Amino acid sequence: MAKILPFKAVRPTRDKVSLVASRSYQTYTQAEREARLDYNPFSFLHIVNPGYKYAREITGTDRYKLVRNRYLEFKEDSIFVHDAKPAYYIYKIVDRDHQVFNGIVAAASAEDYEKDVIKKHEDTIEYREHIFKDYLKTVGFNAEPVLLTYPDNNTILDIIKTIQTERAEFEFTTTYRDTHYLWKLEDESFIDTLKTEFENIPIIYIADGHHRSASSFLLYKNEKENNPEHTGEEPYNHFMSFLIPESELRIHEFNRLVKNLNGLSKEEFLIQLDTLFRIENRGIMPYKPSKKHHFSMYLDGEFYSLYLRKSLYNFETALDALDSQILYNTILKPILGIEDLRNDIRINYINGKKDIINVKDCIDNKEFAVGFGMVPVDITEMKKIADAGLKMPPKSTFIEPKLRSGVTIYEF
Repeated sequence: MAKILPFKAVRPTRDKVSLVASRSYQTYTQAEREARLDYNPFSFLHIVNPGYKYAREITGTDRYKLVRNRYLEFKEDSIFVHDAKPAYYIYKIVDRDHQVFNGIVAAASAEDYEKDVIKKHEDTIEYREHIFKDYLKTVGFNAEPVLLTYPDNNTILDIIKTIQTERAEFEFTTTYRDTHYLWKLEDESFIDTLKTEFENIPIIYIADGHHRSASSFLLYKNEKENNPEHTGEEPYNHFMSFLIPESELRIHEFNRLVKNLNGLSKEEFLIQLDTLFRIENRGIMPYKPSKKHHFSMYLDGEFYSLYLRKSLYNFETALDALDSQILYNTILKPILGIEDLRNDIRINYINGKKDIINVKDCIDNKEFAVGFGMVPVDITEMKKIADAGLKMPPKSTFIEPKLRSGVTIYEF
């Protein structure tokens, strides 16, 4: 029984939303960030990078306070306005590949997160959870929704399609050539229907945003413990989410890049792999696997296919059968000596939406020694792992859609 509620969003004005909206800060190169900060005074990047106006890097609590200041300035200058009534926000993205994503921006329950009504499939790093929790507590808002997914539901879909027949509140295209649309849903009968439909869904899954949801939960716990008059209705009881049906979720793989062969020669490495995989040299033609438990490898100017030997198909859990876990258990850890996938500087990741040639280029340029590819995780695998209370290795999924920051903001 999921509690998914409308809320009063803070939003840019219609004339400035395309200028305000930004990707996640980390996805910009330094040159891209500086161009936007230099020439776009309305970019949300000015809020999340408040030290730029002082030409210095500011970190920790000082940065959080300045983020809060920049945010309040955007409100004072009427770049942002606060909606008067709670609403659901119908959001549609048409990406440059003409894929369409339809969903609802709403407030999800931190209590549902605690009770596993909202299920997780990815592990998180504790110190990052606490850092972001402190950030949220100081700045007092969340501008990037957690991506949640729910089983396809015709009633919810019908309401979304009905609202989308009206003129969109926002419509803008990004430099990535993705077009974003937002409608505000305030009709009480539709709101009641959506609440009821979500209450009838027993489980909702986190698709993307595990650290954001974990940090929001920590904030909820902290505020609840320190509020003797806690009622459960306070804004900190919820966190902003974008909910889309499972059929519209797009899951890509992450390719792995490793800096060296852990002291092995090329021949020694291939011999060790032969114990576990059927290996075929594919030459210089790019190769991508098409089946579970099949992998691609690029090494010393050549592509290889690696097929896990069927005698090793003895999986006890859904996690054991996950290709990113198999790659870790068979190659990355025992042969290449990579224990910590999050923090070992010898490994890096490229999302599978990018061409396999990106992997080849990184190795040909001598930045890395070997690269591995796999097929994407599917939604069934993801749900099985979450249902079993297991966690995928980091960078097992690159999930779309990706929303822009600053289009809807949830205040605590």
